[in-house]
Amino acid sequence: MADVIFFDLDGTLVDHRSAVLETIGRIVRAAPGATASPEELVALWWTLEGRHMREYLAGECSFAEQHRRRLRSFLPALGEPVPDDPGLLDAWIAERYLAPFEKSWQCYPDVRPCLEALRGLPGGPRLAVLTNGDPDQQRAKLARFGLLEYFEAVLTPAELGAAKPAAYAAACRWMGTDPARAVNVGDMLESDVNAAALAGLTGVWLDRGIDFVTGGPSPAADATVPRIESLTDLPARLSLTPA
Repeated sequence: MADVIFFDLDGTLVDHRSAVLETIGRIVRAAPGATASPEELVALWWTLEGRHMREYLAGECSFAEQHRRRLRSFLPALGEPVPDDPGLLDAWIAERYLAPFEKSWQCYPDVRPCLEALRGLPGGPRLAVLTNGDPDQQRAKLARFGLLEYFEAVLTPAELGAAKPAAYAAACRWMGTDPARAVNVGDMLESDVNAAALAGLTGVWLDRGIDFVTGGPSPAADATVPRIESLTDLPARLSLTPA
């Protein structure tokens, strides 16, 4: 049995992609001066989110600034002026994006049964969340669905000083465990599974049937990759993993 199980958050515990697309979809459909179709604008926002989140994770800007950068690129396509005042950009994000976005969060139905089953295992593993997201926002998601009580720690770049993949070694040190006795569970094959394996952990791929980035079918994986289709399969799958 593993000593520690790390869970990714977005796409694994909470449906981040659907919440983003639903929120931006409402915004672009209500934009009379848009310079592109709603479908193109939604795709643009998703692309900008990925680009500017990478800048935040690389330490090039703050979490608030990555929102501002995203908005400066997005507003012209939406047909709206770009304010010079960062405070006005922050207000736009808070009122028009974050408020409805938070209302759109949905916890996957297989999460709580999985966590309850793991908690009930005799001598079961310690549980932690390992996410590249903003610490306040990620804890708010877990609190919304009553999931904080299951986890010994919620680890983000703010605590660890590094994002995935460098965060895997740091997270193991934080939890006082050897990577060989840790498991990382996530929906992204490369960053959650293969990168974790390179760091010495056992990566378990939660294949929800969709590529988190593209929205297309899941990527192809080597048959040796530990794979589950639902978190409720995890407790049984753990008995087959090297950890």
